[in-house]
Amino acid sequence: MRKNLIPALLFFVVIFVIIGLIDPSFLSAETSISERQAVLQSQLNDLQKQIDAQQAILTEKQKESVSLERDVSILNAKIQSAQLNIKARDIAIAELTNQINGKQQTIVGLNAKIDAEKQSLASIIRQTNDIESRPLVISFLAGQSFSDFFADIDSFASIRSAMRDSFEAIRGNVDKTTNEKNDLENKQQEQIDLKTIQTLEKKKVEAQQAEKKKILAESKGQEAIYQKIIKAVQQSAAEIRAELFTLQGSAAIPFEKALSLANKVFDKTGVRQAFLLGIIAEESNLGANVGTGNWKVDMKAPRDTVPFLDITKRLGLNPDVMPVSKKPWYGYGGAMGPAQFIPSTWILYESRIASITGHNPPNPWDPEDAFTAAAIYLKDSGAAKRTVAAERTAALCYLAGCANAKKSAYQFYADDVMDLADKYQKQINILNNQ
Repeated sequence: MRKNLIPALLFFVVIFVIIGLIDPSFLSAETSISERQAVLQSQLNDLQKQIDAQQAILTEKQKESVSLERDVSILNAKIQSAQLNIKARDIAIAELTNQINGKQQTIVGLNAKIDAEKQSLASIIRQTNDIESRPLVISFLAGQSFSDFFADIDSFASIRSAMRDSFEAIRGNVDKTTNEKNDLENKQQEQIDLKTIQTLEKKKVEAQQAEKKKILAESKGQEAIYQKIIKAVQQSAAEIRAELFTLQGSAAIPFEKALSLANKVFDKTGVRQAFLLGIIAEESNLGANVGTGNWKVDMKAPRDTVPFLDITKRLGLNPDVMPVSKKPWYGYGGAMGPAQFIPSTWILYESRIASITGHNPPNPWDPEDAFTAAAIYLKDSGAAKRTVAAERTAALCYLAGCANAKKSAYQFYADDVMDLADKYQKQINILNNQ
């Protein structure tokens, strides 16, 4: 009887020794991945320093008076910054791919460990069942003493205890594997996000290069000619007032109307009018890129679908025809109206919006309610300080939450918003005869 027990015990011990060790080749692969990641991170850090340098040039040049040299320098800095950002995205994507490969190897290793433990446990269970199924009298007939018999029972009690520990270890490995897979999926989504950002930045570079080429061609490099061009292209107050301001999910309104709404919420929140208009315009640009979605497909359920149905019901609107955003590159879709609020966030701001606009319930597709909601959110994110740094941070909070405000991958959004804010500030100055 003891002879049957010894192989099972040895098998049990050997299996757990084997699966408790790390395959040398797996160790080598992990080392290689770490080294590659360190190289990529170093390259990314170098690029970020160059991007910061271009941003410093841009900030200083924007303080100067309008001139050909100044505007060309600004365009050069913007183009260089955008190109560096594209390179940074390429490296970030490569780094994510590297991390994904590493996590995939970890998952493979964990699955192999689980399989090995299952096999060892199956063998022990078979051995246990075989011995426990034999009657006591057979053991005596086989010449086994009482002391040996009960020693075997003690040994099997130890085995059962080890088996329970092993099952707990397996459950822990399963949980860890599940977490690794979830993390892997998040990394894959971020990789897709970065690729989309890269596409948008390439379009931005192309537009800036075309603008630079046009400036140089029209001015022939002469300051006097350039100043005449600048004066000629300045819009009159009447043209600015009539210009349509595009809104996502709502009909376009005259710029004068958009400015009037921005002025109204400025008095209540302290958020600069041009900056608010820049946010609304950028959200409309992004909304146009991702197109119109469907609440049943693009919203996160039940987080947003439940409040969305509640919002539309209270407003007497048909949820199936109300425009919402498709799933964009930075998360779920389902954003509503010009301010592009998701339903679960909108309901948190309803009472504050209503206290300013008097609309109860407020309507996310109504420009006045939308402008007010955006301004409240931006104020909460620090935009009322009206410094460049505060507005940039608030813009990034608006895009992806303040927890992601320092991610270099999203800096393009703040750049675009601030460029639009500069454009609208010039138009506001013209309207104010400044």
